Amino acid sequence: MILPIYLYGNPILRKKGIDISQDYPNLSDLINNMFETMYAAKGVGLAAPQIGLNINLFVIDASPFAEDDDDELTAQEKKELIKYSKKVFINTRIENEEGEEWKFNEGCLSIPYIREDVLRKPIITISYLDENFQPHKETISGIPARIIQHEYDHTQGILFVDRISSFRKKMIAKKLKEIEEGLVIPKYKYKL
Repeated sequence: MILPIYLYGNPILRKKGIDISQDYPNLSDLINNMFETMYAAKGVGLAAPQIGLNINLFVIDASPFAEDDDDELTAQEKKELIKYSKKVFINTRIENEEGEEWKFNEGCLSIPYIREDVLRKPIITISYLDENFQPHKETISGIPARIIQHEYDHTQGILFVDRISSFRKKMIAKKLKEIEEGLVIPKYKYKL
């Protein structure tokens, strides 16, 4: 089932998600609905707060980046992107971030039609549970790390626009206000 995506200005996007247990109601259906919602909106990640749930859960699919005809990507980088297709992250913790920050143009389903360059560290070490509540600890780099950092931020009440310069924030303030006021209509199911 395709769920509405909560847009910028909704207070749920500013709440820190709580950890969940294996007996969270209808978890399997929720995960399936999140993937269906993400794909319908043409996203590569979706966090539970974006669908109105204050929990530490997000899904990603980095494989669309591997399908781009980008000659800059090595075969190994494309393989890494495919490895992070249709992945579930529950109760995630970023334990370490390292390397020199790199700029990447990010967008967000909760902030439609706005894209900005965001600086993030290229390598992260995370611990999380998968959809079967099996524990994992991984060190991830590149675009998959970027997507995970973005979605993890959602579970911490942080939006990508919080990570841009104050100058850029002033430049997009009017657009953000229009989203908040319901004047921006995305091409997917949404909720103010």
